[in-house]
Amino acid sequence: MPCVTYDDAPLLADLMPWSVAPLRLGRAWPAAPDAAALKARWDALLTAEGAERRTLFEPSRARTLDSAVGQLPGRSSGTERLARAVGPCAEPVRVLAAPFDEQWLIPDHRLIDTARPELWRVADERQVFVVETPDETAPLLATSLLPTLRTGRVRPLYRRPNGTEPNLAPGLLDHLAERLGTRPTPPDLPAWILAVIRPDLTVPLTGDTEVWERGVELGRRMLWLMRRDGERPKLPGGRRPYVRAPLPACPLTLHYDPEEETLHLNEGRVSPVPPEAWEFEVAGARVLEAWFTARTAPAAPGTLAAIRPGTWPQPWTSELLELITVLALLAELRPLRAELKVTTPITTADLRQAGVLPVPDASRRPASVLDHHEEGPEGQFALL
Repeated sequence: MPCVTYDDAPLLADLMPWSVAPLRLGRAWPAAPDAAALKARWDALLTAEGAERRTLFEPSRARTLDSAVGQLPGRSSGTERLARAVGPCAEPVRVLAAPFDEQWLIPDHRLIDTARPELWRVADERQVFVVETPDETAPLLATSLLPTLRTGRVRPLYRRPNGTEPNLAPGLLDHLAERLGTRPTPPDLPAWILAVIRPDLTVPLTGDTEVWERGVELGRRMLWLMRRDGERPKLPGGRRPYVRAPLPACPLTLHYDPEEETLHLNEGRVSPVPPEAWEFEVAGARVLEAWFTARTAPAAPGTLAAIRPGTWPQPWTSELLELITVLALLAELRPLRAELKVTTPITTADLRQAGVLPVPDASRRPASVLDHHEEGPEGQFALL
């Protein structure tokens, strides 16, 4: 962790004041690592009738086949009650389902217990979602995708679509510009935060321009690796993981050989896999093991979750190789984070004296971003 010598660092909750609790799906089957499986699950649900459809749906207190809810913002799906629903599945969207695990979700409000529409309204290609975790080494994750993982609170960088109205304490950028002699951009803040965040979710700030630039540069690389947008990350030649023996149609076991730096999926082999990638954990769980389990753990027979690919899809192999690369490159940044010494601190007291803190209550609430009607239950326009 970064080396600091003071205890009056501001809270993340004050620097990025608007936050949203995590989504709660309520049932596992509307999310999966394979988009085609989701469409097949939807078709199976609608083919069933009466009590069978009810059982397959897995009703909860929040959602049943008779729940009346509107469309998710920006998504097209039916709004009639599922008991009499017809028509195709809403096109699955990519989400962050677990730490570093990108999966697919049916974006249908009727399937999700607590969907957090305020997050859907601001989700676009410019958004950065910062997600709290209970992990001391990696207290934050960052993603461009809508996060559905059950960890801590979600803090969007922007309060409105198209990268407008940063979710930052009012006056924070002005105060940093005055102290640093150069004006940070909104994306600089999550970069700096990722580089220096403490396990207690306090964020040391600095008035030292050189330290700030080093921290932002480090954080930008972390953001790039976590978001995985743009150019794909690569390890240096000779260290890039490859499939050395073809993966079986249905791998059931995962084993790592540290001496050979080889990942075994049954008789399939991937190498080289750096030990740092294999040992990479979030909240006590190895990321690679959790990723593999999400794709191979058996589901209860007769459930929608049991509808899945019959064989290992080729895209999963590409995703595995990229995940190994991302984890290895992130692990390389840990010593740089530890070496970053935050000098010339900007404390909570400084921010209070400058009028940046306390933040106004309105900054902790979602902005009004409606620029069009949203369809409510049974095709009626939502009154918002």
